Amino acid sequence: MKLKIFLLLLGSIVIVSCGDDWLETKPKGVASLDNFLNKKGVEDLLIGSYKNITGHNGSTGEGWASAVSNWVFGSVCADDAYKGSNPGDQSQINYLECFTVDAANSYLNDRWRLYFDGVVRVNTVLNANKLAPDMSDSEKRLVEAQAKFLRAHYYFELTITYGKVPYIDENTESPELVQNDHILWKEIEADIQFAIDNLPLTWSDKGRPTKWAAKAFMSRVFLFQNKFSEARTLLRDIYENGGFTLVPDYQMNYLVSTNNNAESIFEIQYAVNNGYTANANPGDGICGPHFMGSSGFFQPSHSLVSAHRVDNAGLPLLDNIYTVDNILPYSKTGDEVLYKGFVDPRLDKGLARPGVPIYDWGIHQGDTWIRNPNNGGPYINKKEFFYKSEFGTVSSITGRNFYSANNYRKYKLSHVILWLAECEAEVGSLQEATRLVNLIRNRAKNSPVVTFDDGTPAANYLIEPYSSDFPSQDFARKAIRMEMRIEFSMEGLRFFDLVRWGIVEETMNNYLSVEANVIGYYAGTHFTKGQNEIWPIPQIQIDLSNLDSEILKQNPGY
Repeated sequence: MKLKIFLLLLGSIVIVSCGDDWLETKPKGVASLDNFLNKKGVEDLLIGSYKNITGHNGSTGEGWASAVSNWVFGSVCADDAYKGSNPGDQSQINYLECFTVDAANSYLNDRWRLYFDGVVRVNTVLNANKLAPDMSDSEKRLVEAQAKFLRAHYYFELTITYGKVPYIDENTESPELVQNDHILWKEIEADIQFAIDNLPLTWSDKGRPTKWAAKAFMSRVFLFQNKFSEARTLLRDIYENGGFTLVPDYQMNYLVSTNNNAESIFEIQYAVNNGYTANANPGDGICGPHFMGSSGFFQPSHSLVSAHRVDNAGLPLLDNIYTVDNILPYSKTGDEVLYKGFVDPRLDKGLARPGVPIYDWGIHQGDTWIRNPNNGGPYINKKEFFYKSEFGTVSSITGRNFYSANNYRKYKLSHVILWLAECEAEVGSLQEATRLVNLIRNRAKNSPVVTFDDGTPAANYLIEPYSSDFPSQDFARKAIRMEMRIEFSMEGLRFFDLVRWGIVEETMNNYLSVEANVIGYYAGTHFTKGQNEIWPIPQIQIDLSNLDSEILKQNPGY
C-alpha cells in the first residue's frame, strides 16, 4: 500500500531562517507537540515530514520550484530543456535558465522555504520520538532512520542549489543565529549513515526508503565530492546484492502501470482522485503538453534531441561539438519525420517529435500541439506521460489534468549501473566500466521501438553496445556522461552533473550561443564560472535573518 502523505497543521510552522523560535512559538490553530508524544502521534508527525519529499506541502507555492523531478533547476537550467509555454508565463524561470537571476527571484525563495520546512518537520519528529513513552528502542530507531533520510534529502537539495546553507538539527537552541559558513556534506553523510545502519532491506509500504535506497543516496553524495572509491563500494553492493534487475523495456520506467518495478530502488509515490490531489506530481503539474489542455511547460531542447544521433555503427557522436547545423529538421505539421539519419531509439521512447506517435494519443501534429513553438520548440517530454485511455483514471479529474499517478523514480538500478561505471572509469577499471555501460545499451537495443500503426519503425533507429573496451579514461568519461544524458534525459539530473564534472561553463556557453538562434531570449546570455554553479541565497531570507547582525551571507557574484 502506498504511503499516504497528508498535510499536518504542525508543518505550517514558519521557516527556521526567519528568526522565530520555531520550537516554542505556538501559533493559533497549530497543534501542540505534547499531543504527539506517543506512538501514534510520532507516526503522524513522521508521515507529515514525508510530505515535502513530493516537492509540495500546500503552503509554499505550487511546488514548481521545488518539484522532486528538479525540472527547473536540473533540466531547464541545463542544456536539456526550455521553459516552454508562453514568454511571459512563469517568467521567473527565464532568469534562471539564462543565468541572469538575482536574489529576489521567487523560485529561489519557494525552493528554500519548502526544503527548510521539511527540515523543521523532521526535527519535530526527532524531538517527539525521544519523548514518546510507549515506543521501544527499536521502534524509535526505525522512526529516526526514516526522519534522518528525509532530512539528508532536504539538505542535499538545499546544498546542490545554494551551496552553503545553515544547518539546523533537533538540538539547535537558537536557529536564528546559525550561519551558512560551510558545505554540509559531513552532516548529510551522518544522517544517511544512520539510515543505512537502521533501515530495513524491504518495506511492504513502498513509499518508505530502504537500506538500499539509503546506500544509493550516499553514493550520490559521494559522487558530488569525487569520492569515487567510497561510492564504488556502495554501488557494487547494491548491484550485486540488492536483488534489483533491469526491466526488459526502457519505457517501463516511465509508465504508471509499471510503478515500483524490479528496477526501482526508491520511488516518490503519487496518487490521484483519492482526496490527496497535491500528492500527484504537484511540482510537474504545469508540464503537460498544450494539445491535451495542459500548460505546455518543460520542453526538450534541440540540443538534447540532437544528442540522440548515432553513427553507422549505432554509437553516439562523442566528439561532436553542438552547432546550429546539428539542429534536426522537423515537420511543423507532423506530416512526416524529416530527419532520416540514424538515432538512438530512446529518443522517441522518452521524447515526442512531430510525425512520431505518442502512445495512443496519435501522431505528434507539430506546431498545433505546442502552446508556443517559437518559445519552446517543437518537442514534448513523454517521461511523465500516460496513455489517453488512462485519462481520468491515472490522471486527476480535479485541478490540473496533468497531475497523475506516475511515480517519480528517484533511485533505480540504471542509476546504480551508470554511476558505478563512472566510478570504475575514475579508478581505472575501463573494462568493467565498458561492460556496465553496455548493460544499459543492450537493454535499449532489445527494447521495442516506437512504430506506426502498421508496425513500421517511426524513424531509423540504431543502437549497439561498444564492441571493445574503452581505450582511455578520457574516452570513458565522454561515453559514460553521454550515456547518462540519454538514459536520464529530462529527469532533473543534468545541470547538477555538469557542475560536479567541472564542464558546466563550456557546455552551457556553447549551448546558449547555439540555441539563441531559435530561442530568442537566449541572445547575449552567458554562464559565469565561479558564480552560476550555485544560485543566490534568497534575499528575503537574508533580510529576515540579518536583523541584528550578519547571519546569512550571500553567494559570490550575486
